[in-house]
Amino acid sequence: MALMDISVIPLDGGSGGLSAKVAELEALLAESGLDYKLNDMGTTVSGTATELFAIAEKLHGYLFTTGSQRVYTVLKIDDRRDKDVSIGDKVASVERQMGGSGSGPRP
Repeated sequence: MALMDISVIPLDGGSGGLSAKVAELEALLAESGLDYKLNDMGTTVSGTATELFAIAEKLHGYLFTTGSQRVYTVLKIDDRRDKDVSIGDKVASVERQMGGSGSGPRP
């Protein structure tokens, strides 16, 4: 399995937040059947590389169908084939190395 981190952003000059658009994209992910997790800066999705590229294309294209004329998509894919990986495995590994939680101090 592979992991993908993706952010899909409409660049149409609108003001305000993007949470309504993000919610629409998350609904498409839910329909895909792939495992995913929303985070503060994007969404992490788990699947085969083929599935991840396909859903990235679908998410990117979706905003054009809702009226956007310009869409900016950033994605990173880690395709590891020597062992199974799941969402959260990398964070858990770092937290083990740190001896507990990976969260730093909060103001």
